[in-house]
Amino acid sequence: MYGAGNIGRGFIGQIFSRSGYGICFIDVAEKVIEAINREGRYPVRILSDNSSAESFRDLWIEGVTAIDGRNAEEAASAIADADIMATAVGVRVLPFIAPVIARGLQKRFSGAIGIGGSRQDSRAVRPLNIIICENLIDANKVLEGLIKNNLSEEEQKLFDENVGLVEASIGRMVPLQTAEMQDGNILRVCVEAYGFLPVDKAAFRGEIPSLAGMHPFDNFDFYIKRKLFVHNLGHAICAYLGMIRGDTYIYETVSHAFILFIAQNAMLESGLALSAKYNASLPDLHYHIRDLLRRFSNKALGDTCERVGSDTKRKLGNNDRLIGAFLSCLEEEVRPAFISIGIAAALFCHLKENKTDQSRAAARNVLKELSGLEEDTVWIDLILSFHSMLASAASGENFDEIARLIIGAASGAGQKPDII
Repeated sequence: MYGAGNIGRGFIGQIFSRSGYGICFIDVAEKVIEAINREGRYPVRILSDNSSAESFRDLWIEGVTAIDGRNAEEAASAIADADIMATAVGVRVLPFIAPVIARGLQKRFSGAIGIGGSRQDSRAVRPLNIIICENLIDANKVLEGLIKNNLSEEEQKLFDENVGLVEASIGRMVPLQTAEMQDGNILRVCVEAYGFLPVDKAAFRGEIPSLAGMHPFDNFDFYIKRKLFVHNLGHAICAYLGMIRGDTYIYETVSHAFILFIAQNAMLESGLALSAKYNASLPDLHYHIRDLLRRFSNKALGDTCERVGSDTKRKLGNNDRLIGAFLSCLEEEVRPAFISIGIAAALFCHLKENKTDQSRAAARNVLKELSGLEEDTVWIDLILSFHSMLASAASGENFDEIARLIIGAASGAGQKPDII
């Protein structure tokens, strides 16, 4: 398991353990590595959405070891011998781990490549499936390119035949771990109960392993887009509107009727577009949205607006949760009126964190720079109008009154002209 952080320990490690695997973590956090090797186990605390203090249970993940990722040869040897592997390190770290993964694969391929680099016996290579738990569309293609840059031509052929880069859609919410959550154990990870892991069925090499909670799907692009354009979209909108309102926690924002209404309708807009594009069940998407909003309200998680809304520059990117969902709607002739409110809220938070004036001109420039959206369209004007209204709400005017006006404007913009 490359990455012993919140997702590595708090989700994938638990799945591997429940499926009967011993787990070797690779990470660079010295205290975590030392604690894992000293204890040989760690607790995952499942937080119920019940508000009582006793609404949790601890699961102990046994039989674990850890390797310092700076010891590249030891890490590569572990990869060479692994039955299955996963990554959860963050997109920016992938370029740093790719050479180590490549070195592990070279060790794994060594029996199939002879002197001079010619192939000897490809049957000597055991398939290795790598489950990629990174919040990035086409993460498999990105990681493939990074790894292959470190492999010879013959090794690249063996890679294509024997290595499965399996994208996963990580739906479990894991907040930043506080000292209170760790409860005296730096290895404890507090998580929600949700444990459904969709993966790309077509990407596996060899037999698909049976992992508790893992569900291989064909047409996996739908599940990646559903995670980003419904789950992440709604989460981000709650965070940005919550920060404007002055909330600290996501559960606070979801308890506010106007924010809940905006987030839910934005998620429904995106769901309509996904249903049209992938012929997906609209009732299923509706129930999924309803369940997500229930999970967002989990007070025990203590998930903050600041964490969920961080990195506005990336989240306003052309292919990310806000703009990606916006463009998906336009492509399927769904009017992204409530998504536009979310984009406006993200614009406000980006300008604020960069100490930039909240003028219409500044918002227009940032929107064009980060998202690449064309200027002078009806929808761009609507986003900028929503931004100006939200700026008024943040400057001391009544948030509820501004939110009510914004909802009215979005409802009118989202209505089809042939509806009576």
